[in-house]
Formats: sequence, C-alpha cells, structure tokens
Amino acid sequence: MRRAILVLLLPALVAGCGDDATVGDGGGSGTGGGGAALVVSAASSLKEAFTACGAQFDQAKVQFQFAGSDELGAQIRQGAPVDVFAAANTSLPEALAQEGKLEQPVNFATNRLVLAVPADSDIASLDDLVKPGVKLVVGAEGVPVGDYTRKVLANLGAEEIAAILANVRSNEPDVKGVVGKLTQGAADAGFVYASDAKAAGDDIKAIEIPDALGPTATYAAGVVKDAPHGDAAQAFLDDVQSGACHDALLKGGFGAP
Repeated sequence: MRRAILVLLLPALVAGCGDDATVGDGGGSGTGGGGAALVVSAASSLKEAFTACGAQFDQAKVQFQFAGSDELGAQIRQGAPVDVFAAANTSLPEALAQEGKLEQPVNFATNRLVLAVPADSDIASLDDLVKPGVKLVVGAEGVPVGDYTRKVLANLGAEEIAAILANVRSNEPDVKGVVGKLTQGAADAGFVYASDAKAAGDDIKAIEIPDALGPTATYAAGVVKDAPHGDAAQAFLDDVQSGACHDALLKGGFGAP
C-alpha cells in the first residue's frame, strides 16, 4: 500500500518541473600552463569543495560545470567536450561506463541527507512536515538528491507519505535549487545534503534524519572516454581520491567512500 501511494503521487510532483538546470562555470582555475582548460562536470553539491581545490590543481587550468548529475550525464551522452564527470551517485557513472562514454568510475566521497530549515524555524523533525501549510521543497525525480529524498519518504507510513507530499511546493533540478528556495524564504523546509547545509552557514539549520530512514549518498567519478585532456583528467581524478580535492571534500562535510 505504501509503495502504491508513492507511485501514484510522485508523478504529480514532477509535473511542470522543467529542464532549466543550468551549467555554470564554477570559476575554479589551476596554475597550469595555457591552452584550453580541463573541463570537469560535477554535481552541484560539489561546487564549494571543488572550487576551493581547483585553484590548487597544478596540472592544468580547470573549468568547472556544476548542475544536476542527470543533466551533466545527458550532455556527455550527447558528446559534450568534457574531461571528468563527478556525480552524486554511482548509477550514472556506471551507466555511462557501460555505454562506453566513461572510463571505469571510482567512488570518491559520501554524503548524507538532512532536513534543512531556516535558522529560526520551529520545525524540529520529519514529523512536522505533515502539518498543513508547511512549504516543502524537494529535488526532482531522477536527480540524485530527489531520488534519495524519495527513498527516505518510502520508509514512512502511508498516511505520513501522503501528508508530506501534499506539502511539496516545487521540485528543483539540483540541490542548490532547494537551498536557494530556503535562503530566499520561499520554503519552510527541504531535503539537502549535509555538505550543502554546512556551506549555507548560519542561514540554514540541519536536522538529522534517522539512520534507518536516510540512505548514504555515494559519489563516483570517471574520466570521459577520449577526453581532450586525458592525462590531466586522470591526475584530477587522483587528486579527488587522495589530494587537495580529497581534503577539501572532507573539510566541506563529505565523508570518505
């Protein structure tokens, strides 16, 4: 019964959720030589950590493109000139590798989902999300943060699921969209990664989700097949696993894989 309700209600959530995820230059740059930059397409939740370490990468200049993992994966399938793909899950990199678009991916970090609310909010737990009038924002279905959110909700009772879903006001194309709605005062609560809640500073309060409900988000990355800058791409992937980028991830609230 629980799963049936979720299947019936979730499609309504994504109705009207467009493909407006933008791919932006995160501004990271290394100290390497001239020429075209190493292009790293990475999940939005990696923006702070990767931007921080990009300037320290000495193999090449780095241009970051941050957006929802599904959007970036679709671009690689269409032949976008990308060197490294880093996703907020393992399924997308694995699928791209099976399709011959990506070299063998590696798991490089973990994250956990939290319930984020404005700092002065009275919301204290998932139980408060069932109250009428609560404005909840979630990631869209198919986006890693949205899929992790739905796994949490699927572990609740049928009545709780229905009440919480009735309070969803928008489905965002990536986790930064959820954070943005919270910081702009357009939402009362949203599911985000712990690292994003930490990056938001004092504007957001993170409420832990019980371990029995909250899945661990595992991040995977790989070098794109026939990458324009293959050697530098592999060097960056190594750095993510055990270098400055790895350290930046841990400092930013991520966990080891």
